[in-house]
Amino acid sequence: MQEQEVGVVTHFFSKPVVAGITLTAPLNVGDRIRVHGHTTDLTLLVESVQVENTVVTQAKSGDAVGIKVPDRVRLGDKVYKLTD
Repeated sequence: MQEQEVGVVTHFFSKPVVAGITLTAPLNVGDRIRVHGHTTDLTLLVESVQVENTVVTQAKSGDAVGIKVPDRVRLGDKVYKLTD
């Protein structure tokens, strides 16, 4: 699988477990992503994306989005879209 960097984690909310990500490339619901950092390595399917508390199916470069994650992520972790 190939990885394309699509953003960086800028916030983390523990309840609910959500990562705030500033995008540098488009991201869609259904994309598979990897969040990777010094102590983080998660792979997940994007099931929902929110922009300013509004559910969207796609977000563009420059958007600040919220994505549910299965575990803690840290500020500065890189976000990659996985492609075949």
